[in-house]
Amino acid sequence: MEIRDHIESLASDGALLADAAQRAPLDAPVPGCPGWRLRDLLTHVGYVHRWAAGYVAGAHLDWVDRMGEAELLRAGPPDAELVGWFRAGHAGLVSVLRAADPGLRCWTFLAAPSPLAFWARRQAHETAIHRTDAQLAAHQAEAAGTPDPYQAALAADGIDELVTGFGGRDPARLADSPATLVIRTDDGAGPACWTVVMGQPDARASRGTPAGNGIPAGNGIPADSRTSAAQPDTGRYCEVSGPATDLYLALWNRRPTIGLDVHGDPEVLATWRDRVQVRWA
Repeated sequence: MEIRDHIESLASDGALLADAAQRAPLDAPVPGCPGWRLRDLLTHVGYVHRWAAGYVAGAHLDWVDRMGEAELLRAGPPDAELVGWFRAGHAGLVSVLRAADPGLRCWTFLAAPSPLAFWARRQAHETAIHRTDAQLAAHQAEAAGTPDPYQAALAADGIDELVTGFGGRDPARLADSPATLVIRTDDGAGPACWTVVMGQPDARASRGTPAGNGIPAGNGIPADSRTSAAQPDTGRYCEVSGPATDLYLALWNRRPTIGLDVHGDPEVLATWRDRVQVRWA
């Protein structure tokens, strides 16, 4: 996805998040964030938007100290002001990103083509996942409705960020013994395949199959044949495939794995879902 696409996704999902919060009780529980209420979600995302905008607007080259999660949740505005405060911070971030110089230099924490590309992408997915959280909280409170779907391209891009970015930070630590997880979209969204090799010295997270055989998803090869061709010689192995949106939400622990096509050892996928949980602290 291009920077402008990430910014437009951020703009759309932030508005949907606020709309969901506007119609639901702020003490509604958030299913995807155990222990949180809707006011906590709004406070968290509203603070993150301001934090991100500060790096871009201020072109800060180094880490700027920030509040911890518990402190920032206590520091949120009163309920009567919370949705408006969130909307203002979201609009400010979108404005800052749209106006930023493509040659901007500032601090980042994941590899990206440029700092602007990093912040646009990271905030697009931060907001997209939490938009689903807000809609699930609202629909649960209303006992009706389902979250808005993602575009397949955004969902596949989010899988890529999660796997190669957050999952790639230290894949050796993701499992206690050698294991390989292969993730495939089957709805034409690209990139189509990712591999995470875990629990061994040459651990890595990358695009493509573990054997580098270039077998694409959805090419008519039966799933068992694809798995056999790609499977490494040692360690536990699991391949999971499905629509990009379903995989995106499942890998972020926002939906169960029911309905996904899982081959091999399902505990490998369970290990990923247990170990890869992105938190502010």
